[in-house]
Amino acid sequence: MKITIFISIIIISFSSCNKWKGYEDKRKDDAEILNIDLKGSLQNPSFSPDGTSILFTRFKKGYNKGKADLFIYTFATKKLRELVIDNGTNVNLPGSTWNSVTNQITFSSERDTHDEIFIINTNGTNGDEIQLTSRVDRQSFEPSFSPNGDWVVFESHPIDVEKEGVITKYKVDESSDYIELSNSSENLKQPNWSPVGDKILYQKQIGSLWNLWIMDIDGENKTQITTNGESTDAVFTTDGEWIIYSSGGEGVDVANIFKINITTKEKVQLTHASTYDGAPSVSTNGTKICFESYPGEPDKTKGTKLLILDL
Repeated sequence: MKITIFISIIIISFSSCNKWKGYEDKRKDDAEILNIDLKGSLQNPSFSPDGTSILFTRFKKGYNKGKADLFIYTFATKKLRELVIDNGTNVNLPGSTWNSVTNQITFSSERDTHDEIFIINTNGTNGDEIQLTSRVDRQSFEPSFSPNGDWVVFESHPIDVEKEGVITKYKVDESSDYIELSNSSENLKQPNWSPVGDKILYQKQIGSLWNLWIMDIDGENKTQITTNGESTDAVFTTDGEWIIYSSGGEGVDVANIFKINITTKEKVQLTHASTYDGAPSVSTNGTKICFESYPGEPDKTKGTKLLILDL
């Protein structure tokens, strides 16, 4: 019995490694795997304002599984730096989570009780983070900064409730109350503040369908952008005219990365692979995207790697 189990483990391990063999060559684009020497599932890349580095989340036990830490990877040096590592679940959102004005990063963290929003200086070290939100009856996820770094916007839920997501904003200097931009009768998630500063992007669930919407920063003029029912992980381009997102509802078998023009609704497919591509981030100059990827469906696997693609 022991021998059989040992052989099975070897076969499973080999099969898992084999999924990545020749993966770049099997794609129909020029995306390249970032050679990051780190175990676990690498997710949610977010470009630094100068485009030289990325922030990302590492889930320790697999895709969206277990505790999670934050790292910064520099492209030129290929150096990896620990930013937030503790016994909590620390998760960043792709998009406007790294602010160029204040040189700060925002993220959510589940520590003593439930998820709250935190901020840390870019050059900070583990333990330098500051807790921003603190509510006993609400949990907070997926924060992003306003362009000047004065505000964060995030999704808020009742404790231990996955639905009823309310888009909420809060001032970094804590001089405002929590301002809700939607209500709990809807389920809205993943708010991203436009780099231009005039809009907030989010995804909305109706039944089993998820589509992308935008609204003014005061919660008015909510406007639907996508209609395919499988749109998620969305970010603005720097000029605020396009949205880059992941979708499995655009004639592809597994989610790939697309962009859509907010005004004309023109769509362009950016990645081309019969595999999962998600959680995209776009560089400030608009020349590159970084995203998470897996050779198949990532759920219940050891996890994704990070890829980069020149546009």
